[in-house]
Amino acid sequence: MSTKLWGGRFQEESEGWVNEFGASIRFDQLMADEDVMGSLAHVKMLQKTGILSESDSQQIIAGLEEIQQDIHTNKIQFSTDNEDIHMNIESILTERIGAVAGKLHTGRSRNDQVATDFHLYLKVRLPKIIQAIEAVQTTLVKLAEENVETVMPGYTHLQHAQPISYGHYLMAYYQMLKRDKERFTFNEQHTDILPLGSAALAGTTFPIDRQFVASELGFDSVYANSLDAVSDRDFVLEFLSNASILMMHLSRLCEEISMWVSYEFSYLELSDAFTTGSSIMPQKKNPDMAELIRGKSGRVFGHLMGLLATMKSLPLAYNKDLQEDKEGTFDTVKTILPALKVLNGMLKSLKVNKARMQAAVENDYSNATELADYLTTKGIPFREAHKIVGELVYEAIEGQQNLQDFPLTKFQEIDATIDETVYEILDPVTAVRRRQSEGGTGFDQVIQQIQQAKTELSK
Repeated sequence: MSTKLWGGRFQEESEGWVNEFGASIRFDQLMADEDVMGSLAHVKMLQKTGILSESDSQQIIAGLEEIQQDIHTNKIQFSTDNEDIHMNIESILTERIGAVAGKLHTGRSRNDQVATDFHLYLKVRLPKIIQAIEAVQTTLVKLAEENVETVMPGYTHLQHAQPISYGHYLMAYYQMLKRDKERFTFNEQHTDILPLGSAALAGTTFPIDRQFVASELGFDSVYANSLDAVSDRDFVLEFLSNASILMMHLSRLCEEISMWVSYEFSYLELSDAFTTGSSIMPQKKNPDMAELIRGKSGRVFGHLMGLLATMKSLPLAYNKDLQEDKEGTFDTVKTILPALKVLNGMLKSLKVNKARMQAAVENDYSNATELADYLTTKGIPFREAHKIVGELVYEAIEGQQNLQDFPLTKFQEIDATIDETVYEILDPVTAVRRRQSEGGTGFDQVIQQIQQAKTELSK
């Protein structure tokens, strides 16, 4: 006969290598604290409802609290023979307090137990992720405030497009992270629902009090349907999706940091603390931390795709396939929190080469749109103005000069009323300052964005 806690109807044991394949304790031991928390709330409810006697309940509670203390001090050794974190803790409890430990599982199943553990795991970590995002946002705002009037090229297709404020550029990433934070905050709503009390799939005949357990564990509500409760992993998919979008944003920023620190751009310089050297080329200063964040985005995307593929054909209710929901989630948490911390450190310590950025917009044609807009103020239709300026740009390229190098007489051939003010219009700093449409790169607009961000972060 099988010695497993569930082994009553089994007449033979699985071989060790089969147990190893089916066991999840190697990774789900990360939820040990959550598992004990759930069990403590459950046994307190069993006592409150009279399902267990006070004597039995207090004995179980004392045993669980002792195990919890040992978990915190790393004194517990888990075994693959007991498959998962739930069976391991119940086995340890049985060793310590005897057969009364078996009463703990009254009115519940591992199906609602593991779902509860997983909800608790994310419930604890989502606020930490949100806090880490806010830390990066705060650094971006500070850096933007220091660079409101730092002018750099704005790009489309990686070609110089129009001059912009570097502060404006940084605030674009603030807005991306704001949406990320909102997504994780919404994710908290679907994580804050208690599955416990749904048992295997159909509820239980015992007179349990699910609302009491929810209150004990700090859940906002309970699942309204027991089938849904044990089979739902939407909250995990939301988390992995949100994490993927977050990592995509971090990857884009790190891609640009990696470009901006290159010799060809030299817009930024990273601190030595966030770069590495070469084993063969003494001059190298590589943006390895930025590259790693960019690279780690792929593994987070993979975890999302993996769980979507796992879930897509699962019939109700619980299936062993759902064991595959955890490793990717644990790894995602372990990936995004350090990535945010490292990025924050990089941003705090980087140096901005303002002169290099300024020079990049003084020797290009990113002021061409300014000239086209200026010509429209002379009554020339924009499409015609666009054509005229395009021809001037071609002529300037051929003559190896900039638009602002043309004599006034050249502009007056287009319209006789053009005067010296055209050169002010062509100045890149003026070009940025004048773009005062709401949300634009004009300095006053960037200051407004920063003030709004500060207000948001102060809440």
